[in-house]
Amino acid sequence: MRLEGKVALITGGGTGIGAEIAKRFTAEGAKVCIAGLEQEMLDKVAASLPAGTVATYEGDVSRPEDVENMVTRTVKFGGRLDVLVNNAGFGVAEGVIDTSLEDWYKVININLTGPFMLMKASIPLMIKAGGGSVINISSVAALRATTGKTAYCVSKAALLMLTQQAAVDYGQFKVRCNAICPGATRTYQLQLGVEDLKNYLKTDLETAISVFTANSPLRRAGYPQETAAVCCFLASDDASFITGAVLPVDGGSTIVDIMGLSYRNTAKT
Repeated sequence: MRLEGKVALITGGGTGIGAEIAKRFTAEGAKVCIAGLEQEMLDKVAASLPAGTVATYEGDVSRPEDVENMVTRTVKFGGRLDVLVNNAGFGVAEGVIDTSLEDWYKVININLTGPFMLMKASIPLMIKAGGGSVINISSVAALRATTGKTAYCVSKAALLMLTQQAAVDYGQFKVRCNAICPGATRTYQLQLGVEDLKNYLKTDLETAISVFTANSPLRRAGYPQETAAVCCFLASDDASFITGAVLPVDGGSTIVDIMGLSYRNTAKT
């Protein structure tokens, strides 16, 4: 019960990692408000959680009025706001030349401006309450370039600096700001991400995922629950001296030297 008495707002809480964060937080004693674009998905998650532990809000993190309403809904439900998890995200598979201004703005607005607005609305409440924890869900795409994902990589990298800037500015008020960078994680987005590989290899989903993750040190994809566990730690008082941190939850994939690995594999053949 590491989060007993705490109240959290989790965006993108209707699916994948966000839903697992909500599940872990409530299991650890927190009350949560989950926000997302589809009420049906939010209701499904809420129904799976203990009665009285969850509220929902259907809204878009890129809309200022929805951001204000998410925060208001959370405080009305829980009486306070201790933890903000910026998990909602969006991406397009386009390089610089092919990325339209419309797609660029959409990705930036959801992945960067949305968290900025939520932090702007939430941090004053945390300061007033004597402290709090902001957790921004970034990506390994923030730490290395990925082919054809310009807007996504840029937005997630900028989110890391936003995290660290807030950590510097508000640490004096006992507001901690940290970022998690998930790697390949078993969500619907991973299924979409390996679809081309699956078709190219003419194989099934599990084999495609195995090939996709074969060169990472742990040689597997992660589970949403594993990211949720790290998120729970950062939200808890166990992480009371951690702020401005960037924590990869990626099976070690970001430490791999792909050139050296290619040489090794070629030498073995």
